[in-house]
Amino acid sequence: MMDTSGKQAVDANLVKEKEAAFAQFIQESGLKTTKQRNTIVSVFFRMRGHISVEELLVEVKKANPKIGYATVYRTLHLLVESSLVQERRFGDGLARYEGHSEVEHHDHMICLECGQISEFYNPRLEELQEKLAEENNFQIYRHRLELYGVCKDRKSCEIRQRKKAATALGG
Repeated sequence: MMDTSGKQAVDANLVKEKEAAFAQFIQESGLKTTKQRNTIVSVFFRMRGHISVEELLVEVKKANPKIGYATVYRTLHLLVESSLVQERRFGDGLARYEGHSEVEHHDHMICLECGQISEFYNPRLEELQEKLAEENNFQIYRHRLELYGVCKDRKSCEIRQRKKAATALGG
């Protein structure tokens, strides 16, 4: 098990790698490197989870209050174009962005009531997918598995729903 300081060091290295890869993408695309873009990229890769434009904007404004929604939005789309980030839509009308996870490939379980998104990886499921593809003479290049349902822990789900509602009301 890795201690917190070790995990932070790994995360810092991962952030630097992602920043360098994005800088290379920007250069190869003939685009300008800007301080605002660099700030957005750095903040994004330090965050965890499935991040909306609005959530990223809140964090970016802590680093530079002059950065606006449009700049964050455009930078996220450049990150997607660079293949460093994936855009995800989980049926609630919001686009969310995912830069890295604890495991390279993973699937998602989404609660339809509180919006909790849980990542999971199951090697047996992956093996079954490969077997099904082989049986059907099919080559899989990529896939997404999203399971929609409700949290079994009703109390925690209700707490998340209340927090979500309070946040939406600005409270």
